[in-house]
Amino acid sequence: MSRLLTEELREALPKLREQEGSADPTVFAKFFFPASGWTWFVTEGEAEDADFLFYGYVIGFEAEWGYFVLSELEGVNIRGLMIERDRYFEPGKLSACLSDLGLG
Repeated sequence: MSRLLTEELREALPKLREQEGSADPTVFAKFFFPASGWTWFVTEGEAEDADFLFYGYVIGFEAEWGYFVLSELEGVNIRGLMIERDRYFEPGKLSACLSDLGLG
């Protein structure tokens, strides 16, 4: 099993485009890179071939909606630092997640 995508998260995530059109979608997981401000708020996802495709709000060089795949997230390893899943994250609305970061 993946360290980022638990079985519980896999089962809880809506399929791609299920929250399309929602002004304030539910975020089910938060991934982050501890050595930067990069954060991925996961709103949807589903298996695609041998990988898993996520959709969500990404804060990096810019803040934007987009797709990202599990294999790329798990492939990041910079001097032993890897992308992490916030194990204490509770699902909630995107507006609340952004507010918690001081962005709302």
